[in-house]
Amino acid sequence: MSTTIKAIKPQTKGSKKLSRYPLIERLSRTNSAVPITVFLVLATILMVWGFLYTTIDWWVQSALFVFGVLLFSLFEYLVHRYLFHMITNTVIKEKIQYAVHGVHHEFPKDTGRLAMPTIVSVFIVTMLYFLFIGTMGEYTFGFLPGFITGYALYLTVHYVVHAYQPPKNFLKPLWINHGIHHYKDNERAFGVSSPLWDYVFRTTPRKSGSHA
Repeated sequence: MSTTIKAIKPQTKGSKKLSRYPLIERLSRTNSAVPITVFLVLATILMVWGFLYTTIDWWVQSALFVFGVLLFSLFEYLVHRYLFHMITNTVIKEKIQYAVHGVHHEFPKDTGRLAMPTIVSVFIVTMLYFLFIGTMGEYTFGFLPGFITGYALYLTVHYVVHAYQPPKNFLKPLWINHGIHHYKDNERAFGVSSPLWDYVFRTTPRKSGSHA
């Protein structure tokens, strides 16, 4: 099965306009530091509120935080694999996929398109807050901070792997995996912040000479 992204040839530099309207074009570009800061601050506020004003034991809230981070990494994998790399069997799907993710594959060095517009992600988190409050109650103040911290970690990793050379330490595999995804095989290595789910769902990069 083929996708628009599969046919895209990565460019080593440059960018591309997504809209002829200056305001919309400006809103489509995001400095990753802004949402990272916003979500880390928001996660801190929610955690402190939970510690001070709820009846949840501190260890339960902490466990929920860790679970939220882990669950976000799964969410990240599934969205990347099945939404961002969806099969584009209609013109509308092609346009949506290109605007959401294809443009990033064509211009992977364009650091202005490594994150969703902050206003969009804040809106989504607000909706999640009310959804979780209605279903989880006070446990939201452990789980949601972990979930949005997971998003902030994902944004951080995604930015540094595109903006900097790989380090000579244990983090280097993150650079290698994402480089393979962009430049060699975009049907593998969907995990950005962690390779965990690629191992679980058997989408780790193929070894040389392997056709599995």
